Amino acid sequence: MKLETRNSILTIVLGIIILGLTYWLYDSLVTPYEEVRERQAMTEKVRQRLVDTKDALIQYESVHETFPPSEGGLDSLVQFLKTDSMMIAMGDSLFGSTFDVFNPDSLVYSPRPPHPKFEYALNDTLRPQIYLLTDPGSDDAIGSLERTTMRNAPNWN
Repeated sequence: MKLETRNSILTIVLGIIILGLTYWLYDSLVTPYEEVRERQAMTEKVRQRLVDTKDALIQYESVHETFPPSEGGLDSLVQFLKTDSMMIAMGDSLFGSTFDVFNPDSLVYSPRPPHPKFEYALNDTLRPQIYLLTDPGSDDAIGSLERTTMRNAPNWN
């Protein structure tokens, strides 16, 4: 084999190896970063849905002068959103940031797969009443069952 032929083959093989290693390096840097960005975006969606649910709870309290009970409270909230004339008329503008079209049934569910229902508990022994609204898929929560200073306050701020 001639020296020039051998050098040409070696140059081509090394060029292919360099391109392969370049792609592998690029992929090893970009793929984890994209996963982190997707996770952050999902966390923001969940937090916004929690805030929207909190806003709906506040609207419920302003009409009924009490928060929904612990047992079946989120179902009561959904029923309120479906039947209250102001919520029907203003639902898209109040809660449209997390929905293309506002759907009261999905307000109390996490957008993070497998879409668990938010957990809600009410402490009506204190005045003012306080509640705890949590996402079962994360540590994110709004409110507290012990501290009135945490009323309507998210724990991620």
